[in-house]
Amino acid sequence: MMAHTTPQAALEQAAPQPRETPLGLYIHIPFCRRICPYCDFNVYARQEQLVPAYLAAIQRELTLWAEQVDRRPLQTIYLGGGTPSLLEPAQVAELLETIFQKFMVLDRAEVTLEANPETLNVAKLAGYRTAGVNRLSIGVQTLARHGLKVLGRAHRPETPVEAFRAARAAGFENINLDLIYGWPGQLREDWMRDLRTALSWEPEHLSLYALTIEPGTPYERGVRRGVLRPLDDDTMAEFAELAAELLTAHGYEHYEISNWTRSGNWRSRHNQIYWRNGYYVGAGAGAHGYFDGRRTVNERLPARYIERLGRGELPVVQTELIDQRTEVVETMILGLRLVVDGVSATAFRARHGADLVELYGPVLAELAALDLIEWDGERLRLTPHGVWVANEVAVRFLDPRGRLG
Repeated sequence: MMAHTTPQAALEQAAPQPRETPLGLYIHIPFCRRICPYCDFNVYARQEQLVPAYLAAIQRELTLWAEQVDRRPLQTIYLGGGTPSLLEPAQVAELLETIFQKFMVLDRAEVTLEANPETLNVAKLAGYRTAGVNRLSIGVQTLARHGLKVLGRAHRPETPVEAFRAARAAGFENINLDLIYGWPGQLREDWMRDLRTALSWEPEHLSLYALTIEPGTPYERGVRRGVLRPLDDDTMAEFAELAAELLTAHGYEHYEISNWTRSGNWRSRHNQIYWRNGYYVGAGAGAHGYFDGRRTVNERLPARYIERLGRGELPVVQTELIDQRTEVVETMILGLRLVVDGVSATAFRARHGADLVELYGPVLAELAALDLIEWDGERLRLTPHGVWVANEVAVRFLDPRGRLG
């Protein structure tokens, strides 16, 4: 399915996408004050001394990528982590200035910064706004004191509302809140209290993530030893349904399996690039990118990442050329996550040169009969019942039939 080659060979092989197609840009800031026990991201604690050299390396990487994409326009910029809000506003401003100098950035591009509540105050947030950040994503996770302890979070229960109010005072009109459900010991009352409190702040966007036990994390070791007991699948499903009922009643749109938005243009434009299997550049240690049919992975260790850029090398250590069949499957699986929009047959045909019915006719008929998908000949989306078994539905699209190309 995937042909492996050297990064440089892959960069020379793949045919370019049309010049006018906009891209996303993801920048990974891997530094944290502490690492949460459930986290399996590429993050590092107590390495803040590397930040100046790391940011200089990112700017060098951006220069190299700007040459690769031939100034194809950017529609979104996303600073993720890690904890990007450990950066000072002046550092974010310098980074964004480099991006605007090296890339063609569309007017009113979405510029998101992820933040932990305990790192925020009005002055800092105002500095981010001045620097060009126009969307904030705050990692609340839970407001329950015992939940914060279980999740290994650094902030107090009161800190998220203080951070949210500070963000509003600094002028942020587009704020996402991340919440986690399913942590060991969480009760129905805890989850409902988190949701009601977050809704009372009236954020533009909510991301509700079911806790997953990732291999190699302290959580996974705790589960194996019997120290931690994750919630069962039925309880997780109940919590998801409770959230759906409450958020719908408050006028929020469930536009992606884990994401909700208020009426208006508040959907995450950057994440929609991922869900539509679009192209984006990944910069920073361990960052992933997908551009012109090539999936790239950067050097993970910050020190080695800095060294490679110091030698003038693009820090890509792995490249996969995505063949057409794999791209089709990924378009389907990712697109089905879009609860409202789903997969458009017209857009699918324009991109892949194939018809959905030709490739998946029997699967579409069977899933529709089971009330797991809605299919009207143009739009394919999950039914309300299908949303709760989305993974089981997605696997049915792993084997496209018929002619590709």
